[in-house]
Amino acid sequence: MPTVCLVEAVYFTRDALMVDLKDGRTISVPLTWYPKLLKASPKERSRWETCGGGYGIYWPELDENLSVEGLLRGAKAHRK
Repeated sequence: MPTVCLVEAVYFTRDALMVDLKDGRTISVPLTWYPKLLKASPKERSRWETCGGGYGIYWPELDENLSVEGLLRGAKAHRK
């Protein structure tokens, strides 16, 4: 299994969350997997920062935190 890599960029298409990794890979996951991000405005989505030493992504305004490892595993948001 490849090692988990650091986040380089985060962006969105109409239907997907896209994460570029520093090793050259791009992760694409359906935006519907993450309801907070799906419902957020483009401005809110653009305000992200890395966390966990660069192995995660955090949206402070949305209190949403995703790990690269989880994205690679296809982990969806937990439903309450």
